[in-house]
Order: sequence, then structure tokens, then C-alpha cells
Amino acid sequence: MDLVHLRLVAPPALTGPALALLTADRHVLNLAVLESAAREPDGDVLECDVVRGAANALLHRLRGLGIDRQGSIAIEDVELLLSHRADRLEATEPRVLAHAPLWAAVEAGIRAGGTYLPSFYLLLVIAGLIGAVGIMTNSQILIVAAMVVGPEYGAITSVALGLDRGHRRRVEEGLRALTVGFLLAIVVTLLFALLARAAGLQSKAFQAGLRPVSNLIDTPNLLSLVVAVLAGIVGIVSLAEARRTALLGVFISVTTIPAASDVAVSLAFGDWHEAWGSLLQLLLNVVVLVIVGVLVLRVQRRIWARVTRRAAGAAPGGPAPSRP
Repeated sequence: MDLVHLRLVAPPALTGPALALLTADRHVLNLAVLESAAREPDGDVLECDVVRGAANALLHRLRGLGIDRQGSIAIEDVELLLSHRADRLEATEPRVLAHAPLWAAVEAGIRAGGTYLPSFYLLLVIAGLIGAVGIMTNSQILIVAAMVVGPEYGAITSVALGLDRGHRRRVEEGLRALTVGFLLAIVVTLLFALLARAAGLQSKAFQAGLRPVSNLIDTPNLLSLVVAVLAGIVGIVSLAEARRTALLGVFISVTTIPAASDVAVSLAFGDWHEAWGSLLQLLLNVVVLVIVGVLVLRVQRRIWARVTRRAAGAAPGGPAPSRP
């Protein structure tokens, strides 16, 4: 059974109401109370283990009490719990309740991806350079490698979360990072492509105009739109349900980094039409991924809330929890 460990620091005035919520919830295990154990902020410490799917509603209630404003709530994954009571709970509760996403953790992971350290821009530049080599040598393997290296999906999902939550600063920071990052990648890759052209490093087929990799990238159409939409759906679902292999599939299915690389390479070789097509492809994919991200976040959150409410209500032990 998937469990999370909660550690609450609550002022004495809120300890009673919080304790009442925790003891009344059948999905709470191993409840411990340490009076006056906390400093900065001063208060009582309450610790417990909670079934992951039921933690959303419980956290909603605890935050409604003001625990997060006047104290704090820490959340950790429980890797292993040896308990006959937990085994009995797992046997009686619907499995969907144990594996539902914990939205506080999902959003925390997305916010972490929206941290733009110097490495974010460095990885974008490196990915752009790898993509340029792939384009000039007609190597699809290198294009895939560039997609995997690129860190831009973290920024895209951060922008989507910011729009979903109405967090203007997060949206502005994400869009600024994407704009600066892609411009930097294009400029550095353009310089590299100019040097490669001067040295004659491009493949003979590319020089002769046989550019199957480039042609796939610089031709935005309905199919590329469909792929971007599907990849956006898979990306958010994989983030919510911790499906890392599916998330990797998103990295290698959307032509953001390859499009930026192709803009630079096309400019270096004087192919203005291809450069324009690649720029449109880049903008199309980023915009579609952001829009789909916002929509899927909202839809998935509502679907899981409805599923977990029904599952909790159908299980023995009491009525369904309130909406998270």
C-alpha cells in the first residue's frame, strides 16, 4: 500500500481540531502527538501515516484549519511499513485509493522543474548542438539524444501549472527562461553550424540537399499538432502518476530542441524557408504543450478527485471524504 508520512507543527490552539481530524479518518495510521516539542514555530508535533489517495482530502482539511499558515506540514513517502493494521486496511480499501496521485507532491515536483539554474541553459545549448550534428549528418539517433538532453519540458509544465493556479510570477519566469534559453541555444548552434559549414563537416547527402531529418522538423502540419497534443497528455499523466518511462517518451516525441537546432542550421546554410518552418514548429509545440498541460492538469485532478471520493465512499468505514 502506498503511504505518505505527515509531520505537522501546530500551535496549541489548533492541536485539538487537527487531532480530531486525524483520529476520525480511517486512513490514518500510527498517529503520534508530541506536546510542545516544536520550536520556530513553537507548538505541538503531530505525526502519522496516511493512505496516499486519502491524503489529498485530509491535507485540504488541515490547511483549512490554518496549519500550513500558523505552523507547517511536511510530507514524505513511506518506503516500507510492517503493520498488520496496514495489511488489513490494504485488504479492505479499493486499490485505486492507495495509488491515487498526491497532488501536493505532484505540484511540488513541477515547481522543482521550474527552477532555472545555469545548468538549465547549458543543457539547452548542449542539446541544440547535438541536434545540429544530427541534422547535418542525417542521424535520427542524435536527434533523439538531443530531445532527451533538453530540459525544456520542466519549464513548460511549470508555466502550465502557473496558468492553472493563477501564479503570474511563475508563468513569467517560465516564459522568460524558455525565450532566453532557446535564443541562446539558437545563437550558439548557429555559430557552430557556420564553423561546421566553413570546415565542410556536413555530410555529403546533406550538402546535396538530401535532408530527411531536417524535412521532418521544418514542416509543421496537422500530424505534428496531433503528436504535440498526445505528448502533452502523456507528459502530465506521467508526472501525476510517476510513470518515468512514459515521461521519457515525451522527451523523444516532441520537436522543440530539434526545431531550435534546425533554425540555426538552416540559417547557417542560407535556407530561409526551412528556418521559418522550424521556428513555427518550435512555437507550435511549446504553445500546444502549455495549453494541453493546463487542461490535462485540471481534468486529471477532477477525475481523480471523483474516483477517490467514490472509492472511499464504497469502502467500509464511513462516508466519502470532502473534495480536495
